[in-house]
Order: sequence, then C-alpha cells, then structure tokens
Amino acid sequence: MQQQPQVQRIPRQPGGVSMGQRWLHLALNGLVFGIFYPLANLLAHQQQTRRSLALAWDGSIAFAAWMVVPYLTSGLIFTLVFFVVRTPEQLRVVSRRLLLATIAGCLVFVMAPARFALERPTVTDALPAALFGWLHLVDQPYNQFPSLHVAYCVIFWCALRPLCGGWARAALAAWLLLVGASTVFTWQHHLLDVAGGIVLGVAAVATIRSGATRTNTVAFYYLIMAGLMLFGALALGSPLAAYAAASLLLVAAAYRARRADFLVKRAGTHPARTWLLFWPYLAGYRLTWMLVRLRERRRPACMPMAPGLWIGRRLTNTEARRLPPDCHVIDLCAELPATARLRANYLHIPLMDLHAPRPGQLRAVLAAIAQQHAAGRPVYVHCAMGYSRSRLIARLYLRKHPPCPSRSTS
Repeated sequence: MQQQPQVQRIPRQPGGVSMGQRWLHLALNGLVFGIFYPLANLLAHQQQTRRSLALAWDGSIAFAAWMVVPYLTSGLIFTLVFFVVRTPEQLRVVSRRLLLATIAGCLVFVMAPARFALERPTVTDALPAALFGWLHLVDQPYNQFPSLHVAYCVIFWCALRPLCGGWARAALAAWLLLVGASTVFTWQHHLLDVAGGIVLGVAAVATIRSGATRTNTVAFYYLIMAGLMLFGALALGSPLAAYAAASLLLVAAAYRARRADFLVKRAGTHPARTWLLFWPYLAGYRLTWMLVRLRERRRPACMPMAPGLWIGRRLTNTEARRLPPDCHVIDLCAELPATARLRANYLHIPLMDLHAPRPGQLRAVLAAIAQQHAAGRPVYVHCAMGYSRSRLIARLYLRKHPPCPSRSTS
C-alpha cells in the first residue's frame, strides 16, 4: 500500500501571540474604558460638580491649541500597543496594567468628582477647532484626578521601552512626555491631576509584575469584577452591588493565596457563613452549572475513562443513579454542594477551578483513587462542570497506573 505523504507542520514560534489574543485584550480594555469612563463623566455632569483641584500655578499655564494633536494620539498608542508587544506575557502585562488603571481611575472619578476650573479659550484655527470639537464629544471637563492620559503614558513607556533602542527610544520618550504635557496645555487637566496620573501609572506597573501574570490570572479578573461592582455600587447607590463587590474581592484574595478550601465545604455542603460571604460567587457557579446541563442535555453527564474509573460534572440525584451502587465519589468541586445520593461513599478534595493544582493536592487525589481501586471499588471523580479538573486527574492517574479492573465494569 502506498504510503500517504505527510504534511510537515510548521511549529509555532515560542512566545508568539496570535492576532485573536491581541484583539481580545484590546476589545476588553476598550469595552471597559468605553463604558465606565463616559459613565463617570455623566455622573459628574448630573451632579453639577464644581469641585476643582486647581493650584495657583495652573492659572499661569498658557493655552496651546496645537497640543490637542499629541493629546489625541494617546488613543492611537492605546490601540497600537496591543499589536506591538511580542510575547504573551508582555501582552498580558500591558493589558492588565491598563485595565487596572482604568478601573482604579474611574472609581476615583466617581468617589471624588472634580471639574476643570478654567474656561477654555475659543479656538479659531480650523484643524485644532475640529479636533477640539471631536474631543468635546468624547470627553468633558470632568474625570480630572488622576489623569488617565498620564497614567497610560507611564504604562506605555514601560511596555514599549524594551522593544526599541537608540533614537527610537528617545523619540518615544519625547512623544510620551509631550502627550503628558498636553493634558495641561490643552486645559484639560490641572497639575495635581498629572501628579495623580503618575502615581496611578506607577502603582499599576508595580502591582502587575512581569513573570507573574499566568499564576494570578483568576485572582486578577475577580479583582477587576469586584472593581466594576464597586463602581456600580457608587454610581447607583446599590447596597447589593457593594455586597457583591466585597464578596468578589474575598474570592480574589483566596485565589491570590491559592486557598482551595476557602469555601469551607464539609460533608458535601457549605455552612451558613460561606453562603453569607460568597453568595454571588456560589450563585454564579450554580447558574453556570445549570446552563452546562442544558447545553449538554443530550450527552452523558459522566463517562468511563477506564474500567472502574468514571469522570464528569456534579450530578443530580437522578443522574447519580447511573453510577454503580458501591461507587466511591471523589469530589474536586468546592463551589457546588454535593447531592444527597453522591454523599454515601464520599471524599472531598477541593481543587481550585481554572488554576493549576499544587503537587500535594494531586498526590492526595491520585492516592485516594488508587486506594479505592486496590479495594476493588469503582470511583467517580467529578468537578463542577466536568471540563478541566476531573479530566486532568484522570489523565494523570491513567498515566501512572494501568487500567484497573473492578467489580463494576462497563
């Protein structure tokens, strides 16, 4: 039989970033800025904010209409930076720094709204007048302290400086300084706003450190969700949103500390204090689980991986009847309570969702499976949705142990 020619695959360059990833990070940052920055402006306008942070020196700063050109290039740099960085780590770092700066800045805008104190002169030259007209459509004399333009310049510099050298680095530094200066020469910000922007940018850079983004992904995005909820609480005066913000902040802290047992699930159930502290988080998982069940209603909820080893999602009592009567259940899911039928022969070893387990946790789960198989009992290993944790454990177990026959095979 003639051998079919094999198509040689071109390996993907290590550290390469796909265009889809770049667009995704840009879209996320653009969406957050495009929603919450105008909302902060609108709230300040509705409150007729008059508070100003102007100093005596601000009145002596001349208005320069042409400085609107570098001022508006901030948006162009904001877009291009996502396509200039070279590695996934660089992309994650700049994306998270910008996202953190945007959320933190908007929170300050809502908590302490301020207005530019001076009346901008009339611009007569055609091009600057057109640019200021466009600026007036997207920006207002609010959202003053801290200056996001300046904070972004600090982040842009830290992201782009390693990618260029010589005259290109000098030109980049000069232009970013010009963008920062344009915030005061266009009479868009006061000097204290610029200082606040520098502090915010430095804080974002110090908080999101290069080399640590992969391990802190889940914690970071729960932190961002907490910030968005807090924004809603301040904007709407909603105690429920404030409660959700506090709850998500606790979840972020638990993920940051890698505390798999932070929900204190015992014998398959959560105590009242867990529901009190983490109700939004638990409700979100319950809703997701229900949607997964609906989407995969035509597929089996659990599947055999080897004789005596099943994996899947958290089962209902009806679905649990399909397991062997003496099946031992190993529950990896901390987020959902176990149904009564699964708690007969039950062991809970929580693993954090969307997070690489610690070696000690993996050893504990694999040893528990091996112990039950040695006793001749079948085992059902499940997580919340049946997508990641249970599949990981099954792969690791079958790599170390050959398929073990049990009293119940299928």
